[in-house]
This record gives sequence, C-alpha cells and structure tokens, in this order.
Amino acid sequence: MASLNPPQAAPKWTHTPEEVLKLTRGAIEEERVRLDKIAALKPEECTFESVRRLSLALAEGEAKGDSIVEPLTFYQNVSASKELRDASNQAEVLVRDFGVEASMRIDVFRAKQAAEKNIKESGRKLTPEEQRLVDKMILDGKRAGLALPDEEREKLTTLKKELSQTCLEFSKNFNEENGVVTFTLEELKGVPEDVISGYTKRTDGGKEVYDITFKTPDIFPVFKYAEDPETRRIAYEKFENRLAINKPVMSKFLDLRRQIAKLLGYPTWADYITEVKMVKNAKGVKEARLAIPAFFPEFLTDLEQKLRPVGLKDRETLLALKMEEHKKKGLPFDGQFYLWDYRYYDRVFIERSLNLDDSLVKEYFPVSKVVPAILDIYQNLLGVTFVEVKGETWHPDVQMFSVWEKDAKDESGFVGYCYLDLFPRASKYSHAAVWPLLPGYEKADGSRSYPLTAMVANLAKPTPAKPALMRHDDVVTFFHEMGHVFHGLLSRTKFSRFHGTSVAGDFVEAPSQMLENWCFEPKVLELMSSHYETQKPLDAELIDKIIKSRYVNVGLFYLRQLFFANFDLKVHTDQEPADYTELWNSMRESISLVKGKDLGAGEGTFNHIASGYDAGYYGYTYSLVFAADMYATVFKKDPLDPQRGKLYREKILGPGGSRDEIDSLKDFLGRPPNADAFIKELFGSQA
Repeated sequence: MASLNPPQAAPKWTHTPEEVLKLTRGAIEEERVRLDKIAALKPEECTFESVRRLSLALAEGEAKGDSIVEPLTFYQNVSASKELRDASNQAEVLVRDFGVEASMRIDVFRAKQAAEKNIKESGRKLTPEEQRLVDKMILDGKRAGLALPDEEREKLTTLKKELSQTCLEFSKNFNEENGVVTFTLEELKGVPEDVISGYTKRTDGGKEVYDITFKTPDIFPVFKYAEDPETRRIAYEKFENRLAINKPVMSKFLDLRRQIAKLLGYPTWADYITEVKMVKNAKGVKEARLAIPAFFPEFLTDLEQKLRPVGLKDRETLLALKMEEHKKKGLPFDGQFYLWDYRYYDRVFIERSLNLDDSLVKEYFPVSKVVPAILDIYQNLLGVTFVEVKGETWHPDVQMFSVWEKDAKDESGFVGYCYLDLFPRASKYSHAAVWPLLPGYEKADGSRSYPLTAMVANLAKPTPAKPALMRHDDVVTFFHEMGHVFHGLLSRTKFSRFHGTSVAGDFVEAPSQMLENWCFEPKVLELMSSHYETQKPLDAELIDKIIKSRYVNVGLFYLRQLFFANFDLKVHTDQEPADYTELWNSMRESISLVKGKDLGAGEGTFNHIASGYDAGYYGYTYSLVFAADMYATVFKKDPLDPQRGKLYREKILGPGGSRDEIDSLKDFLGRPPNADAFIKELFGSQA
C-alpha cells in the first residue's frame, strides 16, 4: 500500500510570512469575484445549480481557496516562528473580516432567495442533502441580519468584524502565553523525580530553583503531587492568573455579542447560538429534564440537582483526608476544601482506596507504544490503514500519514491525510484539539476532494530519567481526539458544508466521548500498554483498579464541568455587563463546591468561549447522554468488533451534518436515544 500514490497532493508547509498574506488576499479576491457573479444573475437565472456552482463547495475555485487559506490560518497555532504566527493571525483577521462582508451581501442573499423560489415553482425534487443545503443557505442569510434596514445592517457588519478581531486577540494571547512559576526542590517535595528532571533548573540568589511552565505535563503534577499546600496554592494562583491580560478582552467580546443579538432580534446571544443546535434555544439548555424522550430539557439544572449531594459527599471524604494529613504533619487546618486541594486529595483517595498509583500506571504507557497501538485499534475497528509519509510538515516533530481503505488496490481507496503534532513547544497551542483543515466533498466533475485533519496535543517529552510516558488521562484524551480525526476522515458528504464534524455543536463531542469508553475496557487497556522497562502489559489487577477509578469523586468532577457550562450560559444570557472575575470565582465556589474566591482572573483562561464554544460549553456534558447510549447499545458487547465499527462509520461518521443528528442516532441505535445509560453510568444504584 505504501507504493500507492494519493490522488491529491498534500499542501505545502514552507510559506513565508509574506506568502501567507499574499496568498490569503488572493484567495479572498477570487471568492469576491465569484460572489459578484452570483449577485449579477437575473432572478430568473437563479437556479439551484447556478447559485451552488458559483458559491458553494462544488466550485473548483472555492476548493482551491480552502486548500490555500485553511493551512495558512493554522500556522498561528503551531509554527515555531513568531513572524509566521503573526502573519497567520493577520491572515485569519482578513479571512474573518471577509467572511463577515460576504455573509452581509444582500445582493447574494437575494439571488439565493430567488433560487429557492424558482426551485419550488419548478417542482424539482431535491435530494435530502440538497434540500438541507437550500434551507441552511436561507437561514444563514436571516441569521446574518440581511432582513435588516441598510443602516442597521452596516452597523451589524462593523460589530461582527470587531467581534471577530477581539476573539482572535483572546485566542492569540492564549496561544502565546509562556509564563512560569518557580519553586525550590524542597517546595516541590512529592512531585515525581522524572517530572522534576524535565523542568528548567537555574540558580537564583545563590540557590537552585526550577521553572515550571503552565503546559499540562509540567504544571499538573504540581497540583497532584506537591505535598506543601502553599506550593499548590501559589501554583494555582499563578496558573489562574496566567492570562489576566484577557480580562478586558472578554468584557469587550461579550459586550459586542450582546449588541449583535439585540440588533438581530434575539433575546440573548445564547438564543442566537442555540437556534441551530439540538436544544434549539437557551431555555432548553437550562430547563430540561433528564427524563426522556425528548430532549432532556432542564438539562443543567436537573443534572446539578442530581450531582450536588454526590459532590457534597465526595468533598466530605476528601476533606477528612486533608484533616488527617494536616494533623499528621502539624499543618494548620481551617476546615475548608480549596481548589488547590482537589487534584491532590483526589489522587490520594484513589491511591488509598484502590491502591492505585498514577505514577506506576504511567510507566505502562510510553508514548512510543500508545500512539501506534491506538492507531492500530482505530484502523482495525474502522477498516482503514495509516501509511506514514516522509513529507513536508510545519515542524520536525510532526508525523504525516496518508490514510487508505484497508483493502485499497488503487487510488480509489484513498481516504485523506492526517497529521499528528503531539509534543509541547514554546508558543504552540497548549491543549489537545483537532483541526479539520480540509473537508471532503464531491467536485463538479464527480470526482472527490479529500479531507485533511491535524491533531495537536501536548504529550510529555522524554526526560533524562525516563522515556516519554502518558498518564492514563492523557491516553483517554488522545483516544478522544482521534475520534475527531476519524470523524473528519471518514465522513462522506456531497457538500463540504456538511462534512465531518460540521454537525450541531451540542452533538460534535458525542462520537469522541463514546470512544473514550475503550480506555476502560480490559482487552483494550492490555493492547495499549507495555511497561517501558519490562514490556509487559498492565496486569488484570491494575486494569481493574483503573476501571474502578473512572467514577471516583464523580460528583466533584462533573460539578466542575457544570460550573464552566453555567458560567458560559450566564455571561451569554445576562443583559448587562458584570465583573466577570468576581462572577467566575463566586460561581465556581457555589457550583463546584471548592473554595478559592481570591485566585484572580481565571476567566481569561476560558478560551473555549472565544473560539467556537460560546453558549455551547454545555455540549460537552449534554452530548455525553448520546455517547453513553451509543456505547451501551451497540459497542459494549464487543468494542473491537469491526462489524460494529462499520455500522458506526456508516450511520454516524459518514453522514456528518448532512441530516439531523437525531436521525443519525435513530439510524444507529434502532430507536430514539435516551438517558438511561448516562444516568446508570454516573450514578449507578444512586440514580
């Protein structure tokens, strides 16, 4: 298969900053010319084909534009060059501003309205995906404000461009953050030696100190292992305040969103955003019951009520551990449970109650074993093959793959490209995410344009003491993100608009969340693990402990998620501005049941609501209902069965957003979804 040549070349990754801006401007101008052609059509010339051909994904010109612009705006997240990141950020400003301009062209919208009218009058029968495209085009225009008077429409265009630039500023600050917190070796007592050996050591005032970045592999071990509560408090305070620069930026983009929602006639920004999601409006998020069938209205309120007593019990258990330890060490104890206590005592509880040592488990997950093992599992389950390509990438650490159908004999078996950028470095995106850089779709001549997905993660690097090792949490995250990769690779839609993860925002996480279950299946854990010294897989006893640890302190864990969701919803439903730092800290304390009101501007770290999850963070928890149902109903009996994988590929991944998500779920499950598996999973006999 390595001898097969992909029918589509991979993009180049050697652009200069000047090229980034020149190519972006050129692609924008080409698209502007296409829009001008649509606008010039006479009403009677506006058919589905004419408008589609010129403005949508079948246009060869737009495909070329995508293949140019998407990689260019991606550089800001991954490039080692500040000049290239800055140019990429500027390019995204240009693209977003043009997107606002294009969405506000009433002449183009009128051509689309004329096309819709002519289609209806002609009696032409569209395919379901074509009809969905027409419906979405018209709804887009209405949501863009094209029904507004000229003066208000111009004001809306200005506000949208300002909003786009403000959100980009927030995300740029997030990506560029490079602060550290500094401790002595004594202050780091309890943190594993192999972790400390990876920190930057220097001399300050005659003593040795260690600089710890806020990247997950560096800072999280301090939260989990540092025995001195003062060390953990200082680390958390610095971590929370690492993006205080974003405090005024958040205030600004929230204000802009309120103004835009008001102009468009929506009660709140949350109502505007959720109109095109599964819940349909903001009230549906807050006020929907976990009762079934349809659709879990009172969701956040109902789930919080169920979780609160469980969380209070969890806190009581962990607080008792804290009291015991403080008494034993002669430390003061004020009877409070703080934010910087949570990860530490959660670990202590797991180690004590299950005799499960996170550091020991990590030794069974060397990156060199886990990454290929997870790729093998996905390939066998979903019937594809990854072939590593020694091609051009944006950094030497990046792996590039061409992806093929398992039985591919010629280029017709080509699926697409995948890139893995797995290790931390300065100014790189600091969490884990997948970028669907190119969608798949059907070209004008009937041939296929193929997708390209890129996973960016921050796995631990090797240290002088040990090879690169992954915590079990890291394994779960990697498995989850690969779910997004395959959604992007294996979707098969006619139009790019509906490809892959282009589904309702409160469903987009469900496929990947479902796949997290594999990381708690005995035979999968055995396949993925290999001790870095002995090469032996996890034994049955350790596997059993990992599985039992999944829902330990589940109340506190999910109350933390509900804090994020509720903060997001509140700031996007309030009619007036607020002190968001005070709101962040007070809501966290009241919902997630941990003290820590004076930690600073933690809201500046909440990049989700600047980069696409605004009024949508609830979706992480909401979609778990669907994930649990899909797994329990189809996969639980045999999670590695390729026939079940084929069904999943055909019914969930393949359609992408080309039909309502509820229809894909019914097709996959054989019935409407329900919350039974979710409630049982979280609460067991307490449900």
